[in-house]
Amino acid sequence: MTRPQRAPRPTLDLNAVRTHLFEARSARVPVALWVAVADLPMLIAEVERLRSLLALSRAQYAELLAAARATVAAERDGEDDPLLYLRDELDAHGQLPDEDLHAAELLALADLRDGDR
Repeated sequence: MTRPQRAPRPTLDLNAVRTHLFEARSARVPVALWVAVADLPMLIAEVERLRSLLALSRAQYAELLAAARATVAAERDGEDDPLLYLRDELDAHGQLPDEDLHAAELLALADLRDGDR
């Protein structure tokens, strides 16, 4: 089982960007203004990167939700293996739990990982 990904880390130093902006607003000299303006392409690239990650997360959530709903409907319809839909989706994302782990162990591992954040 692969570990879930954590929140994406910024690809730029946000404190430096804040400092550049503060210095530009305080000093009001051309050099400080240009330093702050020079941060804009990096900020735009970061916004685009985060927008792409959000779109990916939304798509993955939608796929998981569809699999969960299909599982519930399959169970209601009396299908032989209603969990097939959910297992397939988890497997597609490398999140299918190891067969030797029990539910309590999986929950304990999730609690440990949440503590790392």
